[in-house]
Amino acid sequence: MKTTSIETKRGAKVRVLEAGKGAPLVFFHGAGGLLEPNPFLDPLAERFHVFAPELPGYGESTGEEFLDDMLDFALHGWDVVAALGLKQPHLVGHSLGGMIAAEMACIAPNDLDKLVLVAPAGLWLDAHPIPDLFAMLPFELAQLLFHDPITGAALLTGGLDFSNLEALRDFYITNAKQMGNAGKLLFPIPNRGLAKRLYRLTAPTALLWGKSDTLIPPVYAERWKQLIPQTQLQLIAEAGHMLPYEKPQAFVAALADFLAR
Repeated sequence: MKTTSIETKRGAKVRVLEAGKGAPLVFFHGAGGLLEPNPFLDPLAERFHVFAPELPGYGESTGEEFLDDMLDFALHGWDVVAALGLKQPHLVGHSLGGMIAAEMACIAPNDLDKLVLVAPAGLWLDAHPIPDLFAMLPFELAQLLFHDPITGAALLTGGLDFSNLEALRDFYITNAKQMGNAGKLLFPIPNRGLAKRLYRLTAPTALLWGKSDTLIPPVYAERWKQLIPQTQLQLIAEAGHMLPYEKPQAFVAALADFLAR
């Protein structure tokens, strides 16, 4: 994928991964950012014109000082769509990105084509509290996020040599910066009143969920189905919360099948 940089009207500078042709699809990443490698973006680009922007505070994107609350993040998402010159793109959001994409679809329900939410954050069930990511150290996350935590740990760290103290320091600094920005929406609990606004969502919507998700378990999928007027759910076996990375082929196939209808 090629890398481009855009600037929103508010002044945020955003790094965007882009590839492919066809219907425009904007992918919003989760709290961990865009991991490398991204095994699902290139296959998606074989079917769609894919844009994967990094949130301010992630990678080379700047402008996190403009983002304080849920409305800021949602409007930033539409600012990115506008800066890219897109009209009614498909919106796809994973985890934190799903929370943002859903809010975008509630604010401007006629400005997107279809919506795909991949284990989205944003709802809260008292009977099924979501684990506190901010109380965990990075090395503890793989067990929570992946069906296969060994492979997951390698993905999260990018093959980091933990004996390299300078690299280890940089890893922890980057992680702290990203989680600090994500915390504006996810801390102390990932609930910013989105449930009250989902009635506005009119775009055809799909929910994709890993059956082994222990961060936001599939019971949350049922609550999303109750709240969104038009939605369908697909559970994918042997996948945890990081479904797009853990089962990229199944993820791309399910997503493409829904968007082609």
